[in-house]
Amino acid sequence: MAPSAPTSAVKIREGLRVLVIDDDEDLCELTADYLAPLGFRVEAAHTGEHGAERALNESWHAVILDVMLPDVDGFEVLRRIRAKSKVPVLMLTGRGEEVDRVVGLELGADDYLPKTFSSRELLARLRAAMRRAGWVEESPVQPPMREVIAGPLRICSDTHTATLDDKALTLTRIEFDLLLTLAKGKGRVKSRDQIFDELHGGECEAFDRAIDMHISSLRKKLGDDPKEPRFIRTVRGVGYMLTVPED
Repeated sequence: MAPSAPTSAVKIREGLRVLVIDDDEDLCELTADYLAPLGFRVEAAHTGEHGAERALNESWHAVILDVMLPDVDGFEVLRRIRAKSKVPVLMLTGRGEEVDRVVGLELGADDYLPKTFSSRELLARLRAAMRRAGWVEESPVQPPMREVIAGPLRICSDTHTATLDDKALTLTRIEFDLLLTLAKGKGRVKSRDQIFDELHGGECEAFDRAIDMHISSLRKKLGDDPKEPRFIRTVRGVGYMLTVPED
């Protein structure tokens, strides 16, 4: 992680607790040194077993979890966390393989970072995950839309729920936010950059292929065939668009 001067335009509550589960002690120390001046309290666990135990038995506002751990891997730790907790989890992967990112996202990770991440990117993704969980505060540009209806889809921002044909959809936080973003602009194409800006507040310039993976997962939950989609259309070379089925 490349250190840089911490800055913040978003109000972060003092004392937010972040658990870093990683056997790289230097990285854990650098992360703590960077985040502490911003009001975070960062603690570390260096094995999967210890990390899972602390994640489940103490109160945390976010967890940063490495895929490669010396005992149980990060995916198993994530399974244990998700069985009992909805705490935001950012996965770290050093191998850079797409399958790691796909598995992590499908197990309920909120986001992922390559091990070569910069401190600025870490902060952007951490704040985005915490904002979705309600741990950081912003002054909204405009009043939020309480409910968006797109044909048989109903998305309620107040209750953070979505239904399809009056049946509840089981969505992760980022899948819900992604669906809400597309639904607000239904009938209009949104580029990956626009989607990323809306989900992450424009805080990171990196191109985010996690969006494609979340779209794929969201399509499965909507019963969408990517070749003949009812809801989420891919506009080649541009981005994605939510459409309302004629039936």
